[in-house]
Amino acid sequence: MALCVAILATDGVEECELVQPRQALERAGIRTLLVSPQKGEIQSMQGDVHPASRHKVDASIGTAADMELAGVVLPGGTTNPDKLRIDEAAIAFLRGFVAEGKPIASICHGAWTLIEAGGVRGRTLTSWPSLQTDLLNAGARWVDREVVIEGNLVSSRCPDDLPAFCEALVAQYRDKTA
Repeated sequence: MALCVAILATDGVEECELVQPRQALERAGIRTLLVSPQKGEIQSMQGDVHPASRHKVDASIGTAADMELAGVVLPGGTTNPDKLRIDEAAIAFLRGFVAEGKPIASICHGAWTLIEAGGVRGRTLTSWPSLQTDLLNAGARWVDREVVIEGNLVSSRCPDDLPAFCEALVAQYRDKTA
């Protein structure tokens, strides 16, 4: 059975941070599932302010919570994780991955959601620079690097880091797909 990785996102997700990791996983033979609080479609953005594409939601959080998922990707954009971090169902869903030690990949502002789910204390990660104080206050060690890999956690700063982020993301599952 093929692995399936959730991509947790909602309206306002940064287009390239949703699309490029998804494509990288699928090219590696890993199924992806776009999971969102709402059904239907979500609106992605380019640079937070320019509407990009609409993306079909594959499963609501309630449906996805009952599925066997290998890990989760947290794309950024500022609006997307800001909405998710106040959504109780989204946080409960993400806490499951944190508790089980499953692979989690966060880019840009995606770390906001991970903070809320209790997944950063004692961990080293990177993010968009403006999240540095939030991560430090949540007990994380913040570093300014293209990609940080610490155990089951992969993090990157911004769209410019997507090549390294996607490579590290796929590597999380490499031995599980053989």
